[in-house]
Amino acid sequence: MHDEPIDPFNGDPADPSAGLDDPAEDAQLDPLSEVERQDVLEDLADLEIYQALLGPTGVRGLVIECEDCHEPHYFDWDLLRGNLRHLLSSGRPRVHEPAFDPDPDHYVTWEYARGYADGVHDTLAEGTDDDEPGQTA
Repeated sequence: MHDEPIDPFNGDPADPSAGLDDPAEDAQLDPLSEVERQDVLEDLADLEIYQALLGPTGVRGLVIECEDCHEPHYFDWDLLRGNLRHLLSSGRPRVHEPAFDPDPDHYVTWEYARGYADGVHDTLAEGTDDDEPGQTA
């Protein structure tokens, strides 16, 4: 008696599932290296900053140009955070799907978000330089 149904195509050269990936092979992927792991942790930290700065302005998330399909993928903050955490825990990215009818006006690129955060940081740093005692204009 078998716990699972018997594969009727087992050993058949015309097996329609022959071209599909074997899930057992996916389990054999190497875990993230320390450098890769650190990069993902830094992305998570950056994401928190970007959301705090850009969320109140109406930005819903980030758009990323997919290397596989060369299409833009729109991720809201929580979905992107979840994908990065999944990458940390499993060592592999989640299967991606295009967002359903996203409004591109509500998403920015990583580069834009990074530049925006850098600009805010620089502006705040300049403000503290001007406020130091002993400074004269």
